[in-house]
Amino acid sequence: MKQLLPFKISVLVHIRDSAGRLLLIERNKAPNEGLWSCIGGKLEMGLGESPFECAIRETGEEVGLAVSEEDLHLFAMISEKNYEDKSHWLMFLFDCHKRLDRLPEAIDEGRFAFHSPESILEDLPIPETDRVALWPLYFNDRKGFTVMRAECALEKPPDVTIEECQNQD
Repeated sequence: MKQLLPFKISVLVHIRDSAGRLLLIERNKAPNEGLWSCIGGKLEMGLGESPFECAIRETGEEVGLAVSEEDLHLFAMISEKNYEDKSHWLMFLFDCHKRLDRLPEAIDEGRFAFHSPESILEDLPIPETDRVALWPLYFNDRKGFTVMRAECALEKPPDVTIEECQNQD
C-alpha cells in the first residue's frame, strides 16, 4: 500500500580534495543520523529556489566554498519513496569541480572528514540507498546523467530502478 507522506526536495553535493578523497559529514541529526553523507540540504521552496541555487547556497553555508553553476555538474536525480517510513525525497546529485583541501569546522548537522573512495564503499556507515545506488553511480558515471527511483522499506535494501541514463564517454 502506498503511503501518504510529506515529499521533500533536496540536493547532495559531492566535493573532493586534490588527492581525490571525498568530503563527507557524519550526521548527528535525522535523516541519516550517525551515518556519513555528502553535504547538502533542502530547497527553499517558498523562495522558488532551484536545485542549482540550493547546491550553491548549501556549499557556501556548510563548508565555506564559493561555487557557481559552472562549478557544478548535475549527474543524477533520485526519487526515494517511503524513506525511513517518514517521507518521500526527490534528490538532485551534483559533482563539484572545485576542490576543497581544508577540512571545514564542524556544524550543527555534524562533523566533516575526507574519505577515500575505497573506504566509502567498503566499511563506512552510509545510507543504504547511497551504498547500493548513489556511490556506484558516482564512481562509474558521474559525467553522464541518470534518473532513478528507489522503493524504500525498513529492514530491506532499497529496490532501485534506473528510469533514464545518458552516459558520457
